Amino acid sequence: MGLSVAVSALDGTILEQVHDPPNVLHRLLPPGDDRNASVLSKIDWYGDTYFNYLQLPGFLVEWEALSLRATGPEEREFMEAVRALAYRCIDKRYLLRFIGD
Repeated sequence: MGLSVAVSALDGTILEQVHDPPNVLHRLLPPGDDRNASVLSKIDWYGDTYFNYLQLPGFLVEWEALSLRATGPEEREFMEAVRALAYRCIDKRYLLRFIGD
């Protein structure tokens, strides 16, 4: 199973979530040892990774570039859903949480 991406309140409550069962992110995200991707390469496949509202503008710059690599409608829809979650986190000062296996 792929990563899940959630909007999380500061107390850890998950407010909204999208799942990645076809492993879109596994195909698109840079490897952890990629020195060029400052934010996205740090997403942990097996644990949880959090981004706060201060980190999300930089995240979104990289996410937009990554989204250009999405090939099919399912991939593009997932990438757009995560993008929308990130903007919600910025607006409400929530956490964007990548939940690993």
